[in-house]
Amino acid sequence: MNLGKQMVNEGELLWTPSAEWKAKSNLTRFMNWLERHRRLKFENYQELWQWSVDDLEEFWQAIWDYFEIKSSQTPERVLASRQMPGAKWFPGARLNYAENVMRQERAGEQALLYLSETGPLTAVTWDELGAKVRTLATQMRRLGVVPGDRVAAYLPNIPEALIAMLAATSIGAIWASCSPDFGTRGVLDRLSQLAPKLLFCVDGYRYGGKDFDRRQEIGDIVGRLPSLERVIYLPRLYGTGQGLPFAKGILLAELLEQPPIAPGEFHYEQVAFDHPLWILFSSGTTGLPKPIVHGHGGILLEMEKLIHFHMDMRPRERMFFFTTTGWMMWNFLVSALLADVVPVLYDGNPSYPRPDVLWKMVEDSRASFFGASPTFVDIMVKEGIVPRERYDMSSLRAVMPAGSPVSAECTAWFYRNVKEDLWVASGSGGTDVCSGLVGGVAILPVYAGEIQAPSLGVAVAAFNDRGEAVIDEMGELVITEPMPSMPVGFWNDDSGERYREAYFNAFPGVWRHGDFFKINRRGGCFVLGRSDSVLNRHGVRIGTAEIYRALSLLPEIDDSLVVNLDLPDGGFFMPLFVKLAEGLSLNSEIERRICATLRSEYSPRHVPDKIYQVASIPLTLSGKKMEVPVRKILLGLAAEKAANPAVMRDPRAIEYFIEFAREHRDYSLA
Repeated sequence: MNLGKQMVNEGELLWTPSAEWKAKSNLTRFMNWLERHRRLKFENYQELWQWSVDDLEEFWQAIWDYFEIKSSQTPERVLASRQMPGAKWFPGARLNYAENVMRQERAGEQALLYLSETGPLTAVTWDELGAKVRTLATQMRRLGVVPGDRVAAYLPNIPEALIAMLAATSIGAIWASCSPDFGTRGVLDRLSQLAPKLLFCVDGYRYGGKDFDRRQEIGDIVGRLPSLERVIYLPRLYGTGQGLPFAKGILLAELLEQPPIAPGEFHYEQVAFDHPLWILFSSGTTGLPKPIVHGHGGILLEMEKLIHFHMDMRPRERMFFFTTTGWMMWNFLVSALLADVVPVLYDGNPSYPRPDVLWKMVEDSRASFFGASPTFVDIMVKEGIVPRERYDMSSLRAVMPAGSPVSAECTAWFYRNVKEDLWVASGSGGTDVCSGLVGGVAILPVYAGEIQAPSLGVAVAAFNDRGEAVIDEMGELVITEPMPSMPVGFWNDDSGERYREAYFNAFPGVWRHGDFFKINRRGGCFVLGRSDSVLNRHGVRIGTAEIYRALSLLPEIDDSLVVNLDLPDGGFFMPLFVKLAEGLSLNSEIERRICATLRSEYSPRHVPDKIYQVASIPLTLSGKKMEVPVRKILLGLAAEKAANPAVMRDPRAIEYFIEFAREHRDYSLA
């Protein structure tokens, strides 16, 4: 019986870790280590977190020592300056992210598992992974790739993407990737900013049982990236019978046809702590995506902390998160190798050939950790999927819904339908820091709709308009102390102007993340939607996540989007756009139910001024609602300046709003 999403009181206690669970947790082991080696004793997580943000140098030195970070040169100190922007972490250190990954290499052991729509669950051993990484890295050196060169990829979530990333970063090259569901413009908007020397690509991919030919797109991309010297080609759908589609091409298989290189014979490029590791991109919904540069050392430390202490992963356990190579969660997932954890890669539609394919993967892979977006839960509810009735969930210890705000009902769904003794480790962070800011804590209880606590080393707070930290009030999510994984900067932003404007204009010296945020007295956290899409009614700010939570309880509604438009006379107009369940049309009864639900669950201010039915809701490729572009279009900004079709899951979804703006010149009359 599918219990679906049933109304749950926010803050309701859903799970409490047992004494045995707490004792086995990585956090408890770390706290015991701190007591033995640093003479630091903490009674609870709150005390540990407070120390981690008050004494940044001692905390991050402890992280370095606890995980025995491999470096060829020790740092002069931990932190040269606490000023933001401009903090300088571990000056003098020389290391390599990929070398710290590859030191986990174990002969005969599984390195990763891989499942796709075209093949069964398959293991890749460390012997195979290590040999291919070293061979490919050596071949890239022979092709002229040197430290600082950009190596780009147009690859799905397959082992070759991970191999290419480790090979590039092992020689000091800078990695950047796009998923092949990106169109030509989406790829060029990103990669043309970087002038890459090498490009890895596939000829196509399969999704939902359909083949998508990307040969034309690849030709267009290669032709418009004059910096490319070689294109490394991986045929996935069409083989090599017709030859390579461009003169610069070379088959990946040819590069790998070399005698294996032993681990001790390969040299990992030793780079500074802040040497660029990879470049991630913002969503680019309203302009060129920001090229966000992360450093070797910052990502290395942050991932060790995140995977051990906020995912509680142990050596040889299997970790899964549904992602593509175009989302930061891929970088997080493959970094599980740092902790001797086996990442499980999936290439395909999460609901094909059956809507429960990922739960079958959990059973088959014996995964301990499962991650997906809250939208995935909506699919499960709609399809009536109850994983615990179909599959063996005994290996599963934790799930992480992430990518958009997680409602109380979404949290409770896992306990009702997956497993009662389960740690639901909701989290929120961002591409900007390539990590979580608030997230799971294995030694704390789980409350409905709450993210358990701020992450270690992250001085997170909710600021009001006066720049004051507030409790139990919605404010701007800010970070008041530097983190090692904050960006080294933006690519091609030598003056740092774009970087400062992005994060430090609102509160000088304090990172403004761009989300509305609330933290309660016990430390529970709530991310309430993007602050640039705030609904301000009668001077009261409303997070869009509250409206979406209430509407998710109505079976008539598949999806929704709400914006608030400021009018010239000082008034406002708040339309709600709804995608209804198949076969339904908006009528007065559905409108009455929507308004009554919003009024009773929250307040009259949450009730929209008018409701409109749409065929689809505009989403980014990573599944985020495009509230800001829709708001800008409705306020009169030209569509080509407000929304980039190349980053949209369905570019046609925005057409309704373009036409809506044309028809409604005066929203006071709407």
